[in-house]
Amino acid sequence: MKNSLYISFTVRNLLDNQTIKPEILIQKVSLIALSILLSILLVILGVHQWQVSDPYVKSVLSLRGDPVLGHAIFQMNCAGCHGLEADGRVGPSLRNISGRKSKLKLIHQVISGRTPPMPQFQPSPQEMTDLLSYLETL
Repeated sequence: MKNSLYISFTVRNLLDNQTIKPEILIQKVSLIALSILLSILLVILGVHQWQVSDPYVKSVLSLRGDPVLGHAIFQMNCAGCHGLEADGRVGPSLRNISGRKSKLKLIHQVISGRTPPMPQFQPSPQEMTDLLSYLETL
């Protein structure tokens, strides 16, 4: 019993005498914050890489679009909701949409159908490229 009291007393004294220096605490917190930030960045890059690796997206991004053909595709498929001049009706205005959304996001917006009442629509890669070229002119 005397030995266990001595060990307990010694450990307690060691812990009481150890004060954590603010510099060390700041370093530890900084390392933890940096680790979390790097983890988030890796997840974002991984998701982006996964999206770009989609064969359809790769094909669309590799082609050169024609805005005149894209305008025709827009008139047939999109103007009913987004307006003849893409200034909005049932759907929102698409003016300066390429400044607000990346090509990747626009592609997923069009083909996913996740934003009701917008229907799912998957044009051919060339048609999608043409549509994106037209949207860039708005």
